[in-house]
Amino acid sequence: MCRSIKTLYNFEPPATEQEIRAAALQFVRKLSGFNVPSRANEAAFERAVEEVSASAARLLESLVTTAGPRDREVEAERAKARSAARFGTQLS
Repeated sequence: MCRSIKTLYNFEPPATEQEIRAAALQFVRKLSGFNVPSRANEAAFERAVEEVSASAARLLESLVTTAGPRDREVEAERAKARSAARFGTQLS
């Protein structure tokens, strides 16, 4: 799938509308093959982003877990470590 789409569920604080929309935008870009749609496809592209955002928000609100919420800072550090291991870069 698309590496830039991040997990949004079970974080404290919860995912924002902007984070959900950004994930929806990446998903629609991946499906459509457009980074930026043409004028002819702009309305359909935006409608798809809005619909995916709404569906994602409903999904996140309806999910249930017994696990404690994840810490954004800890997850960011783990992602940096994975990236360094994968690409051989130094952590800063």
